[in-house]
Amino acid sequence: MQSLINQLRPGAVRTVRVTGFDAADVLVQLVDTEGEEAEIARIPRHEASMRRAEHPSQLFEIGQEINAEEIGRWREGQLHLSARACETPALRSFLLAFERGQVVTGRISAVHNFGVFVHVDGEPDGLCTGFIRVPDLTWGWINHPSEAVEAGQRITAEVIIAETRSGQVTLSLKALQEDPLIRFADQVGRVLTGPITKIVPFGVFVELAPDVVGFLHLSVDVKSVSGSGLVRVG
Repeated sequence: MQSLINQLRPGAVRTVRVTGFDAADVLVQLVDTEGEEAEIARIPRHEASMRRAEHPSQLFEIGQEINAEEIGRWREGQLHLSARACETPALRSFLLAFERGQVVTGRISAVHNFGVFVHVDGEPDGLCTGFIRVPDLTWGWINHPSEAVEAGQRITAEVIIAETRSGQVTLSLKALQEDPLIRFADQVGRVLTGPITKIVPFGVFVELAPDVVGFLHLSVDVKSVSGSGLVRVG
């Protein structure tokens, strides 16, 4: 997870001049390098802009100078850049101000089955910058995000990462909630009871406490499970 976060952190901003197009990619030449031969770099199509366009030639002109963020080197060391990361200066400045673990406030904009969008306080007008993945909503078992939050609700959340390339800050509600499993740190070997909440081909799920669900795999000795959900923790 940390390795992925490091890859998504903002890179250095370079000033480049558009020199041409290679299929749907934008070819550019660095113009902020002094005393060296200007390097040719590439902006992949998906990093060209947050605006929709059939081809990047609809967004850029030959000779145009733009700012772009370094994202790495591929194709035998060729530098790749992201123009979309620098497209809206106000948005970039807003996102760069966040640090991992920072606590922010906002309002739920929309709830979908894949996650929740959030208007983060202070974001540029007309934008929705916050997003909460389903696993980061709650420690509890939910079938849909609407069971945890609703549109219009004010929330306080923790920053996971702010991405200039996506124009989004990923948040977590769960990070500010007590981990219910901490209460079970000394429960190994004890026998607990709880209702069986779900049966799947490879085992059963058992509710052990609020927001705590245990799983019994088929490999577990059948004697450790009764019809009432009697289980041994371990």
